[in-house]
Amino acid sequence: MMWGYEWGWPGVLMMSLNSLLWIALIGVLIWAVMRWSSTKHANTTPTPPPTPSAMEILRQRYARGEIDTEKFEHMCEQLQETYGREKAFANADFWQQD
Repeated sequence: MMWGYEWGWPGVLMMSLNSLLWIALIGVLIWAVMRWSSTKHANTTPTPPPTPSAMEILRQRYARGEIDTEKFEHMCEQLQETYGREKAFANADFWQQD
């Protein structure tokens, strides 16, 4: 017994719309939080490119013609003495000597 508070179909319609409103509100909140968290991570500063090694700089200078072959070979030897062969020729697959 409802004591005179029976709304009929309009009451059912209002309850349905109220439920849809809450579902939509929760959905929008979830979307907003996900978008906020993804843009927060996207705005981080990118890492700078790695700095070239001494041997890479030497090869670039030789390729541009800034130094001649004699100076290039002399500086290669100095780098090998200073850093050792592994460090001086790191990432230089074409430069490997047998």
